[in-house]
Amino acid sequence: MVGGIGFDSYGDYRAQEYSASAAAQSVAVPKNEIRTEDQAKDMGLSNAEIRSLKKTGQIECSTCSTRKYQDASDENVSFKSASHISPQAAGARVRAHENEHVANAYKKAAQGDGKVMRASVSIHMSVCPECGRSFVSGGTTHTMISYKKPMSPYGADGKSKIQGLVGANFAASV
Repeated sequence: MVGGIGFDSYGDYRAQEYSASAAAQSVAVPKNEIRTEDQAKDMGLSNAEIRSLKKTGQIECSTCSTRKYQDASDENVSFKSASHISPQAAGARVRAHENEHVANAYKKAAQGDGKVMRASVSIHMSVCPECGRSFVSGGTTHTMISYKKPMSPYGADGKSKIQGLVGANFAASV
């Protein structure tokens, strides 16, 4: 016996032969024959075989095919409304989207007489609970801009105005 558990003829049990090559042959279904999970079930494939076909991309996973990406920032960038990206293209599209945030930081710095001190992009990965494939689940951009002029809500000479008012309304009636 190869790679399995077999029982001798005791009662209702019969000898089981398990061949690793037979299992591999049943999973290696031509890509053009099976496209959906329902077709795989109709052909009599087991759940393990279907999961293996999903993991290799021969069957499209319903979770991966309906996954949508949306930007939650208040900047004018792509993905303001939720849209689908194929799992194969998600990495490049998310990186390009996060680079839009970096470009916006450089524009903002140039408009305010500032300098981008740091800009970093993090790409997040997750694992699909249905098919087990890893996918790009999103990204985060961190930027730090240094401005040459202090941006005071009171104007350029706001600090001197405030210092002139310190103690002006002090009333000691003790």
